[in-house]
Amino acid sequence: MITSVLVANRGEIACRVVRTCREAGIRTVAVHSDADAHALHARVADTAVRLPGSAPADTYLRGDLIVKAALAAGADAVHPGYGFLSENAGFARAVRDAGLVWIGPPPEAIEAMASKTRAKELLGIEPLRQVTEADLPVLVKAAAGGGGRGMRVVRHLEDLDAELAAARAEAVSAFGDGEVFVEPYVEGGRHVEVQVLADTHGTVWALGTRDCSLQRRHQKVIEEAPAPGLSAALDEEVRALAVRAARAVDYVGAGTVEFLVADGSAHFLEMNTRLQVEHPVTEAVFGVDLVAEQIRVAEGHALAEDPPQARGHAVEARLYAEDPARDWAPQTGRLHRLAVPDAVRLDTGYADGDDIGVHYDPMLAKVVAHAPTRAEAIRKLAAALDRAVIHGPVTNRDLLVRSLRHPEFTAARMDTGFYDRHLPGLTEPAADPHAPLAAALADAHGRSRFGGWRNVPSQPQTKRYLMAGEEHEARYRHTRRGLEADGVRVVHTEAGLVILDVDGVRRKYEIARHGDQVYVNTTALTALPRFPDPTAQHAPGSLLAPMPGTVVRVADGLAVGTAVKEGDPLLWLEAMKMQHKITAPVTGTLTELHAVPGQQVEPGALLAVVKETP
Repeated sequence: MITSVLVANRGEIACRVVRTCREAGIRTVAVHSDADAHALHARVADTAVRLPGSAPADTYLRGDLIVKAALAAGADAVHPGYGFLSENAGFARAVRDAGLVWIGPPPEAIEAMASKTRAKELLGIEPLRQVTEADLPVLVKAAAGGGGRGMRVVRHLEDLDAELAAARAEAVSAFGDGEVFVEPYVEGGRHVEVQVLADTHGTVWALGTRDCSLQRRHQKVIEEAPAPGLSAALDEEVRALAVRAARAVDYVGAGTVEFLVADGSAHFLEMNTRLQVEHPVTEAVFGVDLVAEQIRVAEGHALAEDPPQARGHAVEARLYAEDPARDWAPQTGRLHRLAVPDAVRLDTGYADGDDIGVHYDPMLAKVVAHAPTRAEAIRKLAAALDRAVIHGPVTNRDLLVRSLRHPEFTAARMDTGFYDRHLPGLTEPAADPHAPLAAALADAHGRSRFGGWRNVPSQPQTKRYLMAGEEHEARYRHTRRGLEADGVRVVHTEAGLVILDVDGVRRKYEIARHGDQVYVNTTALTALPRFPDPTAQHAPGSLLAPMPGTVVRVADGLAVGTAVKEGDPLLWLEAMKMQHKITAPVTGTLTELHAVPGQQVEPGALLAVVKETP
């Protein structure tokens, strides 16, 4: 009987495992890096052990330190979560060799499936050994890990070597394993997967299908169960193949078999020997707690002969601290407030007031809705996200809401190219035009226009805000009747609430302030100073850091005086476990280079300057 579990992970999944353990009466131990010293997962666990350092390679990827932490804290089992060491057979063996219970599949099963190249060979599928023009487009993938790291689509043969190098570097950083391989890239396919759960008594459950086609940078954004629109024959085929894959390696515990579905056929991608980020949609549909089942299987309990019956439909959206309109640039800063309606499930690794740093994945939370039908689940989730209170860095919330309401998604006609086709329209600025006025009126509430009586009309007051990247000016007046503004009727004002009558319709605006940041319902504003300070000017062709991060690579041979062409990759930044390529803005000559590998940079830092050729 397991009595204490160390969770070898961080963030949302660590908090989620802790929750199930607490419900089962099991004590929990967290591990944390220095960057995560005050993180939520370290606070909610019963005890926590420090892993010195901040980079994953020094902390969450150090299996030796984690095993020592488990022993020191008196844990008798280890749950790996997902990512990091969850699919590392050596770590699983080290846990077992230390006399601890490993809540996961046998090391031999991990080894058989952990390398995507070996998994394909096990099922008789060979990767591409020699890529030619006829093979394009192809997909470069890391053999270990997942989550979109170490993956690149290559459409031009001359780009292959550079993308292989970038994928290797990203894979080493994320998983500690630089092996990559190449496979055909299937255009217009859907990402469909099957959840499996197996015990030590020979029973394997196939808990239905999931569709995870809406992806950015090969990382899932919206997932649902069951996968809509599959024929009965194809549904049966993928579930049977998933069970076959699990039995082929004597699998134990929770795992996922992934496919790319196109033209009515299913192409095997990989088997993930761990829990998936999107497991809550399966839990909602089948009424199971997969983490609780993982623990029961690890204790030697047998599964029922038949899995539970599916009920209804579930949809999950991943809320990221990122700006989809700026090439998905990750965002950092203080998360002042995060709240969603009680009608949906919220899995998060953050609490109000927590800081979002640069070292780890930018996912803030997963929001999950379950309903009797797909249409009802989509409507429920979209409404919950639309009403969510999110005060802090820029997020992908608006993108999620628009994606869920997009006709291609609601009709279940989406594929993995959804964002390639629709991103510009999904990221068009759309803010309430009356939000600046509401913010200004709330700010002015209670202020006196003058100390004594005056027999002259009040002059308009102005306040400027930055909204959706553009400057807006709000104008209002103090009168004997209260605050007034042109074009609307001011019904009510107070510091946190303004009600305006716009063309006969009363609209309510809830206002919250955090320094210069003002939130009016779901619209974010930045209050601008009345007399702005002069801003720093940069020469034309300046390359500024789009996000906080680390310079991980500079193009070979790049130096001051080098001739470059527009679009040439010059350097790479790593932020939140993803690498971001910085390219030449114009054709010309590199006149300044300030970036060096290993350098930490803040947003707006000058990296290089390219002087355009006349």
